[in-house]
Amino acid sequence: MAQQTPPLVMMLLLCTLSANSSFQPALVLEMAKILLENYCFPENLVGMQEAIQHAINSGEILQISDRKTLAAVLTVGVQGALNDPRLTVSYEPSFVPVMPPMLPSLPVDQLIRLVKNSVKLDILENNVGYLRIDRIIGEETAAKLGSLLRDNIWDKVAHTSSLIFDLRYSTAGEQSGVPFMISYFLDSEPLIHIDTVYDRPSNTTRELWTMPSIMAERYGKKKDVIILTSKRTIGAAEAVAYTLKHLKRAIIVGERSAGGSVKVRKIRIAQSEFYITVPVARSVSPITGQSWEVSGVSPTVNVNAKEAVAKAKSLLVVRSAIPKAVQHISDIIGSFYAFTDRVPALLQHLQSTDLFSIVSEEDLAVFLNQELQNVSEDPRLIIKYMQNNAAIVEEDPELYKVPDDPQLLQAMVDTMFKVEILSGNTGYLRFDKFVMLSAVDKFDELMGKKVWEPLKDTNNLIIDLRYNTGGSSTSLALILSYLQDSSQNYNFFTIYDRIENTTTEHGSLPRITGPTYGSKRGVYVLTSYYTASVGEEFAYLMQSLHRGTVIGEITSGTLMHSKTFQIEETYIAITVPFINFIDNNGECWLGGGVVPDAIVLAEEAVDHIHDIADFHDGLRSLIEDTGKLLEKHYAIHEVALKVSRVLLSKWAEGFYWSVVDFESLASQLTADLQETSGDHRLHIFHCDVEPESLHDVPKIPTAEEVGYIIDALFKIELLPGNVGYLRFDMMVDIEVIKAIGPQLIKSVWSKILNTDALIIDMRYNTGGYSTAIPLLCTYFFNTEPLRHLYTVFDRTTTTMTEVMTLPQIRGQRYGSSKDVYILTSHMTGSAAEVFTRTMKDLNRATIIGEPTMGGSLSSGTYQIGDSVLYASIPNQVVLSAITGKVWSLAGVEPHVFAQANDALPVAQRIIAARLLKTDKGT
Repeated sequence: MAQQTPPLVMMLLLCTLSANSSFQPALVLEMAKILLENYCFPENLVGMQEAIQHAINSGEILQISDRKTLAAVLTVGVQGALNDPRLTVSYEPSFVPVMPPMLPSLPVDQLIRLVKNSVKLDILENNVGYLRIDRIIGEETAAKLGSLLRDNIWDKVAHTSSLIFDLRYSTAGEQSGVPFMISYFLDSEPLIHIDTVYDRPSNTTRELWTMPSIMAERYGKKKDVIILTSKRTIGAAEAVAYTLKHLKRAIIVGERSAGGSVKVRKIRIAQSEFYITVPVARSVSPITGQSWEVSGVSPTVNVNAKEAVAKAKSLLVVRSAIPKAVQHISDIIGSFYAFTDRVPALLQHLQSTDLFSIVSEEDLAVFLNQELQNVSEDPRLIIKYMQNNAAIVEEDPELYKVPDDPQLLQAMVDTMFKVEILSGNTGYLRFDKFVMLSAVDKFDELMGKKVWEPLKDTNNLIIDLRYNTGGSSTSLALILSYLQDSSQNYNFFTIYDRIENTTTEHGSLPRITGPTYGSKRGVYVLTSYYTASVGEEFAYLMQSLHRGTVIGEITSGTLMHSKTFQIEETYIAITVPFINFIDNNGECWLGGGVVPDAIVLAEEAVDHIHDIADFHDGLRSLIEDTGKLLEKHYAIHEVALKVSRVLLSKWAEGFYWSVVDFESLASQLTADLQETSGDHRLHIFHCDVEPESLHDVPKIPTAEEVGYIIDALFKIELLPGNVGYLRFDMMVDIEVIKAIGPQLIKSVWSKILNTDALIIDMRYNTGGYSTAIPLLCTYFFNTEPLRHLYTVFDRTTTTMTEVMTLPQIRGQRYGSSKDVYILTSHMTGSAAEVFTRTMKDLNRATIIGEPTMGGSLSSGTYQIGDSVLYASIPNQVVLSAITGKVWSLAGVEPHVFAQANDALPVAQRIIAARLLKTDKGT
């Protein structure tokens, strides 16, 4: 087989400029050899040398005469092929290698001068350290200058409150100095694996770890460290910055670093005057699985290198304020937050949250807001960054107080309430604020005359809150009391006040002076995006109490019962709910806006009321008709009677005020039917045209269609161990089975008949016709005696039918002795479930997979009155042939539980184990 030339080789050999002169192909082969022996990613070079030789032999190399051109072409080729810009080929006839002296070999006085020239230390304002290092000193040099470095640099740095570590000008250094640098900014325990370096020439891998002890007092890991980088930062300094960044120990400020290498060598290509520069070692961080080489270290805060010091100083100011800000937030939550049971978890979370990534007050606000809402699950608890330091204005409760002066009080009532009688004898009430009541009696007397007397005989009532922006919740109970029956006591809502540490229940008032509107007539609450605060609470309670229908726009979501605090010396503010508003069901309302039952534009809300009110007038009749259909057709009569009573009870209690059209009525009825009966098969749906029967008379296929039907419906396979596999995804009617019987026996049944065990895959069978179930079951039992499979009770005909195996069938039986396994899933339903349950009930099959869906054997579709609503009602139940009891509606529980995707291999393992056991037994 001809060897395929890899992309690298093609780049090296074909990226040429001229074909007029020659060079020695050996040059390319020698270069390949150098790469193979020295390049730090040898896995990228597999097969290269052989491919080059093949290309040379085949004449693929074009000829280039100019040496510098050749070097440039080879550089482009090798860099492009390996995607590594560090690889370069040069033509240098005058090159003289210069080996810089190793630092440890220099005299001590020269080393001291070198250190002084490459290290600068200052202590800035607020005890901020500034340390600039232009060369990372290696391990041997550091050991030689131990006490000098300790006393003049590291111990002085250790006593600063925070540090700016300037590596912008660090262009040289030794990798052996990196572990000390990292260790200095961490604790002694635990030891951390910080780098892995692979050296290609020696083919060795070395792990770098933090050091258990160092020659200086550690800086530790608690104080802030900011590392400055620039485009010039390269080599060991990059390793330090990269590692501390990803250990979340330092914030990087400045520019992306150069992206150097651990180790690069310039190697002469054979005896020519060409040289190739090759990275001979590579670094892989165990923290990220990646490296700083080539790509460089990306800064946390990207600024021009010249501005990095100023940015670092401002950043340290922000960082130094974080602990105090977090403590202030904790104190506020501890003192004011209404959910007292959630306070300990919130405070613990605040103290343990990692704030390493925070580089601005805005970052802190956004981060803490997200964290607190995740922990508290309370959207009212909000932290914001207020950039303009806007003044925090709290609502003045005096605006909503009721005056004591009778004349002023009368004037307030006259102007506050607008009352009209609209067409259709519909009452209209608008008020734009809720007043604060200290004494109810006098206000109630005036309101009774102004509002409830004119409205008492209307058919329905509109309460317009589209312009209501809130007020005081003390008047809620009074208004709600007028909308209930005076003969009953109601608990409307409860308020817990954290500041006062009081819990107050607000229920129907014992005495109100005006005529009550009662609970039977329709109340329609109009809302808009401007509806806020207590106006929202009223709309929310009307829904919660099932007393009315909300129509209009989603309300503003304005939080109330909260206090907003400015965090000292920051632009951060926290809003804390100090009151919990708890509805009649014991649920705390967390704000966020009230969603209307009918969402329409606020200005169009009134126009929709008459249609919705007319719809409500016909609700009782529709609900009664639904109950009658259940009583007549539902398979379990006693359940139908119970459900019918519950539906009417729910209507009488106002649960259907939220229903505004046929679609929402269908949804509500379905939920109530299924909840009360425990039968998920009951379903109400809306349809503008009369639906077709789900079980029309089946079409008998023509001779030409038979083969296609068999291929489409049935899949067979012979599995290892002489195990048959049969899958069909629909239960076909018995008449269709009879029509395709001869070909079905020949094409399907005969091929799995003589297997030692059979897997029947019903995982994708959602049901169909039940008429063929007796025939299918018969194949797995002996001719005599006939077996009682199950009994069907049909509510529509009130008949009880025992279903038996058939005395005669086409073809041979599988018999009753060989193992049968049925695979199921959550999709397996209807007639497929009946077959599965029958085989399980009679201990004729092992069921493997997921519980089935619990579908109905037969459902009828019935129109509800003369409406566009239809009820799908299961009219048959199946009774077990073994126990005589009704089969569960919950579906078939498998013998062996397995995910649907795993059911087949599980079945195969069980079969193999049983066969092995049988073989051992014999």
